[in-house]
Amino acid sequence: MSGAIHLAPGSRVPAWVEAIDRACFGEAWGPLDEYEHIWATYPYGFTRWRIIPEVQEAELLRIGVAVELRRSGHGRRLLRHAQAQLARLKVEVLHLEVRISNSAARSLYESEGWVYRGVRKGYYRDGESAALYSRGD
Repeated sequence: MSGAIHLAPGSRVPAWVEAIDRACFGEAWGPLDEYEHIWATYPYGFTRWRIIPEVQEAELLRIGVAVELRRSGHGRRLLRHAQAQLARLKVEVLHLEVRISNSAARSLYESEGWVYRGVRKGYYRDGESAALYSRGD
């Protein structure tokens, strides 16, 4: 993916990634913790992952696409790029939670080979449940 950057644990998150994060989720999470990685492509968006090194697995924490660029395939390209980079790191078992109501994201994940595993009731602050997905296991 042309123009892609990788932010490793401890990296400062660029302002443009924080702006997309805020636009998508209402808040930006800030610096990466010791297990988090971001793969981003300016000006399209980013994926934020937590790698669990002891078991070579990762969890997709957030995927954000610039509002004006949504529904144009950028989310799919960002997801594929990050998955390829994780595979290069020998991390191939992946997990995520997504709002039950987020049908667009759920369709994307399912079309990319993610498997629905169940529900985590009341997962989000507003009480909405999360659909659980995994890939590679």
